Amino acid sequence: MAETLYIDGTRLRLGRVASGVAKQLISGNSVVIVNAEKIVVSGSRASVMSKYERWIKLRTFKNPEDVGPKQHRGPDRLTWYAVRNMLPKSPEGKTQLKHLKVFMGVPAELSSKSFQKIEEADVKFLRGSYMSLGELSKDLGWVGQ
Repeated sequence: MAETLYIDGTRLRLGRVASGVAKQLISGNSVVIVNAEKIVVSGSRASVMSKYERWIKLRTFKNPEDVGPKQHRGPDRLTWYAVRNMLPKSPEGKTQLKHLKVFMGVPAELSSKSFQKIEEADVKFLRGSYMSLGELSKDLGWVGQ
């Protein structure tokens, strides 16, 4: 029986959250992630920024100014892409991805729900530096909240 899991992303690591959510989606559950801007990416600020800037600037050789994928920069979409990349690349993976919702902050209709934390994804197990997706998005040029 499919259930809906509500996950609070505050101070959780992106990769661990994405893999845990992908497992839940594969098993048939629906997942709602809130506070996506507070999810963290491990690594020094310079290494994280260089990785994401390279991903953002990916274009084609034909006409690099107009042609090519335009990547989203918001924290909710960065989280969504991380989960998407951990799901199967098949029609089943596409249908599983439809059961994922990612929000920045906590929407009013979800404020009464009880949120879970993924313990193994907590930042307290991280020894090195990290930055939040909110900071990363703003540095990438995201104009949002």
